[in-house]
Amino acid sequence: MHSALVFRRLPAMITFKTISAKVHTSQRISTDEALFLFTSNDLLAIGELAALANKRKNGANVYFNVNRHINPTNVCVNRCAFCAFSRTAGEEGAYTLAIDEICRRAREAEQDAATEVHIVGGLHPDLPFEFYEQTLQAIRTAAPRLHIKAFTAVEIEYFSRISGLTIEQVFQRLISAGLGSMPGGGAEILVEDVRQKICPEKISGAQWLEIIRLAHLAGLKTNATMLYGHVETAADRIAHMEMLRTLQDETGGFQAFIPLAFQAENSDLKLDLKGTSGLDDLKTLAIARIFLDNFDHIKAYWIMLGEKIAQVSLAFGVNDLDGTVIEEKIGHDAGAQSPQSLTKEGIIRLISNAGKIPVERDTLYNPLRRY
Repeated sequence: MHSALVFRRLPAMITFKTISAKVHTSQRISTDEALFLFTSNDLLAIGELAALANKRKNGANVYFNVNRHINPTNVCVNRCAFCAFSRTAGEEGAYTLAIDEICRRAREAEQDAATEVHIVGGLHPDLPFEFYEQTLQAIRTAAPRLHIKAFTAVEIEYFSRISGLTIEQVFQRLISAGLGSMPGGGAEILVEDVRQKICPEKISGAQWLEIIRLAHLAGLKTNATMLYGHVETAADRIAHMEMLRTLQDETGGFQAFIPLAFQAENSDLKLDLKGTSGLDDLKTLAIARIFLDNFDHIKAYWIMLGEKIAQVSLAFGVNDLDGTVIEEKIGHDAGAQSPQSLTKEGIIRLISNAGKIPVERDTLYNPLRRY
């Protein structure tokens, strides 16, 4: 039995009816109630509650943006067990892009009407902090209309270590260089004993939360992710979401929550793990929408879910399909079977065929065009 289906004993007074009453009256559900929903096999009833919670926030709107991913390097001092993207320096397949090449791709994206470039990469042992500053400055010059969403909390902590700067100083320098917001990567599962199994080299869950808190205080909006479907339990997923909900109560700096379905194909974490099922994906997205009442957006990352589950999730509380992406490497190296990119027309069709209103947005969720 998959460990995510292991549950602790729940209080007898929790029923689907009591949870439903809370959602219908806009009351926050507890961690035990969220866990109860994971024990339920009534996926459609859970989806209905999530759809109600989403409709109150977003109506029939489903957001997407035109963006491009650029991963400057896959050379990384960490070798997390679940990651099939990273390489050690000199290993076959290892690469590092020159700043000129990064700028060429950014210019290309801007010419293709992208509004965002999304930059994350490995923790390269030989690149100085100034390389990342200069990269942002160069992109800002080469493609001034692009919003730069870059660097996970893991990268920010690494920049602090290699530069001798505080986290706050790193943020000041990067914002001055052109950083506009941050993605939500590196969170994986914030529960510490799970982190010790899947990514002991990475910063702790507490460090991740603190760096994101400092990002919010510096004026940066961020996303938050959760990598699920490996060795974690349902209780771990809820604990992870509770930490995010608590921080959001404090800062209000999170834009979207993005559950990332674990890709078992090329991971060292394989063991006997098979990744997630469509049922688990939809349930997790729906429960996230119900539980994270202070997040405006729940995103279905079609790269890892596939287009069909992502489309169905729009009836399960999801209101964002990410973007056109172009040249995604991390999920595909892990074994994702989705295409490398979707056209704008393809995303609009996915949303429209689900009976929703496609809304092209910028990175900060300002609507650019409704279709």
